[in-house]
Amino acid sequence: MLTRDEGWQLLCEWTPSAKLRIHARAVELVMRDLAGRLGENVERFGLAGLLHDADYDTWPEEHPTRIVAWLRERGETDLAHAVSAHYTRWGVPYDHLLDKALLASDEITGFVMACALVRPTRTEGLEPKSVKKKLKDKAFAAGVDRFEVAEGLRMLIEARGGTEEEHLARIIAVLHEHREELGLS
Repeated sequence: MLTRDEGWQLLCEWTPSAKLRIHARAVELVMRDLAGRLGENVERFGLAGLLHDADYDTWPEEHPTRIVAWLRERGETDLAHAVSAHYTRWGVPYDHLLDKALLASDEITGFVMACALVRPTRTEGLEPKSVKKKLKDKAFAAGVDRFEVAEGLRMLIEARGGTEEEHLARIIAVLHEHREELGLS
């Protein structure tokens, strides 16, 4: 079984961009937190978050086929499937909670970080309603696909309940807890 250390080593090898490594770490933290709250495997969820974009910097035109193949070669089929499904337009089915959780955590985690970075207090005092308001502003963090955010939240809520506000509050709390490491202080 793949370890977190092996995953981090691969991420650093394939991902020269510190910004993308920070994104991967943030999604890992959000996924680990979600798994813990849902009684799921924290390590597996964390690895999916950590590695979902591992091949993007070096092979953007092949993303995510390189990391998916690498995971499959090691028998990590659940991780490979989740990574291959972290964008709905790729047409991969969402068979497991891990798949839905990654979709529900990837884009929105990056978006919440963008929201925090434009505030003088960063994550301190950031509220879900502010994030939802920024989501309506198509010019803000324009690279974040709002459809992917909405679909991910819908799938996660359908699978495990809760509300968008609760999911956003949890993401904000995780990012705030790790603000130093993530450059959000």
